Amino acid sequence: MIIVIDGPAGSGKSSTAKAIANSLHIQFLDSGALYRALTYLWLRRGKPDKAEFFENLSEIELQTDYSNQVFHVQANGENITDKIRLQEVANHVSEIASDPRSRSFVNGYMKKLVAQGVFVADGRDLGTAVFPDAELKFYMDASLDERAARRFKEIEGTENDVTLEQVKQNLAERDHKDSNRKSDPLRKAEDAIVVDTSGKSFEEQLSEMLEIIDEELKLKP
Repeated sequence: MIIVIDGPAGSGKSSTAKAIANSLHIQFLDSGALYRALTYLWLRRGKPDKAEFFENLSEIELQTDYSNQVFHVQANGENITDKIRLQEVANHVSEIASDPRSRSFVNGYMKKLVAQGVFVADGRDLGTAVFPDAELKFYMDASLDERAARRFKEIEGTENDVTLEQVKQNLAERDHKDSNRKSDPLRKAEDAIVVDTSGKSFEEQLSEMLEIIDEELKLKP
């Protein structure tokens, strides 16, 4: 069983999904981390020709685990959990994530994983392309300014040369690419419940979504 949370970058999907997983004692799946993992590997290899990189995706073995409120990612046995959060990865992730071959690879991995338990997952096209039959679908959104402020706070102190304006520009570009890509663009599923987090505290948005989950699915810790 799976609960999916879609929405643009910085809308609070991952942090909310983690909190839901913790509250309900279910597993958390961070789809964005999987695309970041592929992007990091592409960058580390020196930005090789994308066609060649995508043709060899089968050589990449991903392993993920959610523990201590962290979504851990390993690629071919190497822990890359921290490395995939670098701004350089964020700057290029849409290039990799927009390709149908990377989406097929990541979607296949997620479907195998979800078959093994109860999950809450966040992404951009989970409710429309990956898990159209998900038991419950949310679409989270917030203003660009608010999303940029949240993302900047996440990376502040880890990458001193990154400014708030750069983060905002990156998110705006990401929104455009995600919404206009040919393969499974960012869009709200028709049966998704919209949660606008603009002006809401984290506790408020979490409480709202947990109440909806309880009403719709009757999941109890």
